Amino acid sequence: MRGGAARLLGVLPVLLLGLAGGAAHGMDDGALMAAHRGGTLRLTAASSGGSVDPQIAYEQQNLQIEAPVYDGLMAFPKSGRGDAVRPVPDLADGMPEIRDGGRTYVFRLRQGIRFSDGHVLGVEDVAATMRRIFRVNSPAAGPYFSNLLGAAPCLAGQGWCDLSNGVVTDAAAGTVTFHLARPDTDFLYKLAFPQAAIVPAGTPDHDTGNVAPPGTGPYRITFYDPDRMMRLERNPYFRVWDGLAQPDGFPDRIVYSFGLDEEAEVTAVENGQYDWMLDMPPRDRLGELGDRYVPRVHLSDMLVVWYMEMNVRLAPFSMPEVRRALNDAVDRHAMVLHEGGPALAYPACDMIPRGIPSHDPECAYGRGASVAHPAPSWQGVDMARARALVAASGTAGQDVTVVTMNTSMGRVLGQAVRETLAELGYHAIVRPITPVVEFSYLQNTSNAVQIGFTGWQADYPAPGAFLHTLFACDSFHPSSDNSLNMSGFCDPAIDRLMDDAAAAQQGDPARADAMWQQADAAIMAQAPVVPLVQTRRLDLVSARVGHVLSSAYYMVLLAQLWVH
Repeated sequence: MRGGAARLLGVLPVLLLGLAGGAAHGMDDGALMAAHRGGTLRLTAASSGGSVDPQIAYEQQNLQIEAPVYDGLMAFPKSGRGDAVRPVPDLADGMPEIRDGGRTYVFRLRQGIRFSDGHVLGVEDVAATMRRIFRVNSPAAGPYFSNLLGAAPCLAGQGWCDLSNGVVTDAAAGTVTFHLARPDTDFLYKLAFPQAAIVPAGTPDHDTGNVAPPGTGPYRITFYDPDRMMRLERNPYFRVWDGLAQPDGFPDRIVYSFGLDEEAEVTAVENGQYDWMLDMPPRDRLGELGDRYVPRVHLSDMLVVWYMEMNVRLAPFSMPEVRRALNDAVDRHAMVLHEGGPALAYPACDMIPRGIPSHDPECAYGRGASVAHPAPSWQGVDMARARALVAASGTAGQDVTVVTMNTSMGRVLGQAVRETLAELGYHAIVRPITPVVEFSYLQNTSNAVQIGFTGWQADYPAPGAFLHTLFACDSFHPSSDNSLNMSGFCDPAIDRLMDDAAAAQQGDPARADAMWQQADAAIMAQAPVVPLVQTRRLDLVSARVGHVLSSAYYMVLLAQLWVH
């Protein structure tokens, strides 16, 4: 199988969205829909994603399948066109009016939109949804909407949570006004996050579980048994109001079956029993796909960075020289091979992933690179400079424990880093931890983790959701399992730069992107982490599927697949 896998790694990069690039043949959207509308799209996954309540559902699987079911005031584009990671108006009739220095947002609601039960969308549905986010204890309530005026009693679980000061409606004008306690430059991203999807007023203030509330998108969930299957059918009231935010879908029905393992899923899609599989094909099937099914394989970048976090408050990583040395010494090319090869992963040199506009591919570490004169990309290790930095630090010979996930891949990566540390002169061991607890274990300073392997995929694709979340001073919470700044890094000057970048985000995106790049470079100059790889997703479809479009946020746009 190795020969086949090598062939796959050689040919897959040219296939990125190959069908999508040639599928339209110059047709406009209306002609495409007329030519390819209809049929049943058959999906498969090893398991379901749990509750289909949009305010509760949090797994990527749910966000993907619910994308054509629900809409928010804002959305990340779902058409495969345009800038897929900047929010656009959805149920809002245009961008909001922003007042009071960024503390007030005024949205005008689109008229004539109906939910799948026939209920006409109104401003009270928006207000009721925002209250419901708190009342059902949505994962988005605290981190995203605690800044609304009146949110404090809602977060405390008090029965009189009404947000009347934070969300003000005017039915006659068709407007919804949000009042924030302080400016929030990511507020539009948060409203585009799928857990802010608008549902009808009167939707129960509890997790609806297996019963999906009505939505406004082109499909409705008409049946769901998390042990067996989900069925989506067309929303009879849907009419396209914006083809970027919520285009019409091609299939008449989408049937999602659960229960096959990854091996069985691959075989079933190859044989045409299903049209698409959620789970990534096992590594030992890659050669087969490269030999026989290249036209049916599609690649897309995932907005996730895998990295080693180094505790800047514990020896030996309290010394910048040691952190820089490890950045010079860790072989990103080897890490790429561990992840499946260059078709499935990229070497990572920074903490803003490719696919977000402020990403910069330059690398400050490794052969031919420096902080002052970065290389255009990762060029290879510089072990000589790494050893010199360790010698200058005087820390050679110290003990280092590498914490990693207790999975086959986690152990392999942990062992690779252990060997690198040994080459640099440290006494290193690997400590694998159960994946379920490893992420929280790394965050708690009481566990005295020196270095740990982890990854980050932000809930919404803004640069601040990576840099501020992982490196700002206020993201570090000692002795807490909820301290995403796992390195304990804090630099007030970089915090101010990130604040300035965030402030420029809405008025001058290009300037903001440049400032986020500066912040990213400043963080990497101090090297609190070792970025390793950015991974890609491989999607396999059946022979009868076309128009395979992908979004950096939603991945494959399931409703845009057509079936012959």
